[in-house]
Amino acid sequence: MNKPPSNRLLSLDILRGITIAGMIMVNNPGSWGHIYAPLEHAEWIGLTPTDLVFPFFMFIMGISTYMSLRKFDFRLSKPVAWKIIRRTVIIFAIGLAIAWLGLTMRTYHQLGEESLPWLERLGRSMANFNHLRILGVMPRLAICYGVAALVALLVKHKYIPHIVIVTLLAYFVILATGRGFEFSEENIISVIDRAVLGPDHMYHDSGLAFDPEGLLSTIPSICHVLIGVFCGGLIMRTKDNATRMQNLFIAGTILTFAGLLLEYGCPISKKIWSPTFVLTTCGLAASALALLIWIIDIEGYKRWSRFFEAFGINPLFMYVLGGVLSLLLGNIYVTYAGTAMTLKGVIYNEWLVPLLGDETFASLIFALLFIGVNWLVGYVLYKKKIYIKI
Repeated sequence: MNKPPSNRLLSLDILRGITIAGMIMVNNPGSWGHIYAPLEHAEWIGLTPTDLVFPFFMFIMGISTYMSLRKFDFRLSKPVAWKIIRRTVIIFAIGLAIAWLGLTMRTYHQLGEESLPWLERLGRSMANFNHLRILGVMPRLAICYGVAALVALLVKHKYIPHIVIVTLLAYFVILATGRGFEFSEENIISVIDRAVLGPDHMYHDSGLAFDPEGLLSTIPSICHVLIGVFCGGLIMRTKDNATRMQNLFIAGTILTFAGLLLEYGCPISKKIWSPTFVLTTCGLAASALALLIWIIDIEGYKRWSRFFEAFGINPLFMYVLGGVLSLLLGNIYVTYAGTAMTLKGVIYNEWLVPLLGDETFASLIFALLFIGVNWLVGYVLYKKKIYIKI
């Protein structure tokens, strides 16, 4: 734990906090069967507000990576390389640990029907690695951070746009020739993931082993972080916030329009992380950050943003906290009114739905209350100036 540098850009912390709060909210509705449309991911092709939160965070991670490596003058050395490798491994391992914890809890409840001794039941649950999902949000963040950080150290930054363009073009060719825009078993993304990871270690969508954070689609997601690194340079090469805002608005407008115009030949899709998805979401993220720089850092309207700052200064810790609390609420059973149900079931089905009278609204309120519980932890850390680095 240590204190952050004193020259932090508050608007960057706030946007990061908004994305973390958004990721926690959309991952924790009261019921997956009752969600307002804007809080759902696009089924396959398209873009919803929910589809923005993860790529926004990756874009911000690129900016933060630039700021972090700038202290080392972007020179590769053993200490810097070790720092990058260590952080990559830790983030990846945390993602695996969360997946393992969830699988352990689910397996433990499934084995309850076999009347096993408690210790054997627990041991078999903990040793069930046959269906452990290997990739996911945290592993993707780890891989993208590690690769982008090394590129930022090894390549002149003026060449980063060229790397992004070539990578996205190559990925588009792979999608176009490998049925990548189809939701089917013949999709090249699913084919590669099944061959390398195996179906049992992948996310399943509508009965199909298709991982939205799979191996092949991680390639364009690295471009997200690289674009963030490039925009980090636009921010840090000047101390004038008006110039920073202008540069980001220009970059954001170019990227957004490029993504929307190219959508006619390359559909926007988060699940395959299409090239147009990269361009559009990075453009919107850059524009959103520019807007926040104007509101917070130029005009000084900061009071409203304090809530999100508690999420933004400890982003990965808050995301992990949300994941763990979600698993506990969804897997700890209690007896309520003579029936065994999860804590989440009691709160949503027995308390919120009868109180509010609308299942979808109650589902939203549950998500907001869940954010509030996480915020309380983040606020304590914020007030005590505790900054947890992962």
